Amino acid sequence: MIDNFTVFIVDDDASVRDALSLLLAVNDYRVATFGDAESFLSAFKVGWRGCLLLDIRMPGMDGLALQKQLAEMGSELPVIIMTGHGDVASAREAFRASAIDFLEKPLDHGKLLAGIAEAFARYQQVSVAEMSQSQLEKLLASLTPREREVMEYTVAGRHNREIAVALGISPRTVEVHKARMMDKLGVGSVADLVRLNLGAFRASNPD
Repeated sequence: MIDNFTVFIVDDDASVRDALSLLLAVNDYRVATFGDAESFLSAFKVGWRGCLLLDIRMPGMDGLALQKQLAEMGSELPVIIMTGHGDVASAREAFRASAIDFLEKPLDHGKLLAGIAEAFARYQQVSVAEMSQSQLEKLLASLTPREREVMEYTVAGRHNREIAVALGISPRTVEVHKARMMDKLGVGSVADLVRLNLGAFRASNPD
């Protein structure tokens, strides 16, 4: 999970909110729940980071209306639509409004977790792309010399055993340095690490 990212659940069914909260907590996700669209809107801040699990049919404002209003407010939260009453028209409307996925209840936990992972990956790509040079430099400056070495070899496509031989340390030690390095940089995959490094290079070499 990426630091400061939250899965926001908006569903009028308390049992669904509780079940999803437990599932996501077990998978190390930070969670915030809301029983209706109106309470979510009253708490919403444009700077929130994460993704939104949104039920379509709720009393008052429905999920699709909330999705559209958030877009108009400048929200960048990726949205995963949930419904117990799936139909082609609703799915089409949700995807037209840039939903990441459209899942029918009862939810397939594997598909749900995959959707959340995709949502976070997309959000991370945008976050890296929008980082300023000073932000990138600050992140990279947080690394120890050894972590920076591991990062450079990783970005170059070297495997842990190759990095271990090059640095004269054990593969296990490489894993520890890599985990700490990626945690400090707030990236969840090698692909995100490569994007961040490319962003740093472009920021320092604009021509």
